[in-house]
Amino acid sequence: MLKLVRKYKPVLRFLAIFIGSYLVFVSLYQLFLTYGASSRYFPDYITHNVAKQSQALITAFGYDMKVEPSTWEPAMNLTMDGKTLARVVEGCNAVSVMLLFVSFMLAFFGDVKRTLLFIFGGVVLLYGMNVLRIALLTIGIYEYPLYADVLHGTIFPAVIYGTVFLLWLGWINSYKKPVKDA
Repeated sequence: MLKLVRKYKPVLRFLAIFIGSYLVFVSLYQLFLTYGASSRYFPDYITHNVAKQSQALITAFGYDMKVEPSTWEPAMNLTMDGKTLARVVEGCNAVSVMLLFVSFMLAFFGDVKRTLLFIFGGVVLLYGMNVLRIALLTIGIYEYPLYADVLHGTIFPAVIYGTVFLLWLGWINSYKKPVKDA
């Protein structure tokens, strides 16, 4: 058994750091959601800002979009022409996706400066992609209401998770050793 542990030590180390850091981050995030409630930033600070920034982007695309707190659930409603097109709930703020990304990066840590810069850049990219994703999803639902389920359930989750996957691939590929000629 000890021989197997030694043989797979790098894999076990990766899994321990990945799972451990993810559990710590998720626990801290749950504490933030539980104790960080605010009457000014409903339902929570991050979700509120994602909804407001999505509204600003939709407005920049030329649509008259309003965002307002939901009266019956912890969400921000994106409304156009008096019709609620989308609800931005806590799960839409992409924090869980960012925590997953950061946990992977910590488990596959390289040079400190390079890794921390990649984590920062990745989180900023994921945040921006998420705001763009919500804006385009809302516009898509407005323009093509028959495709709302496909847009929300398939295409746009693929965008955010695909971005995480491509970031991970880019990070791993940056560690490839150059092939030496014989």
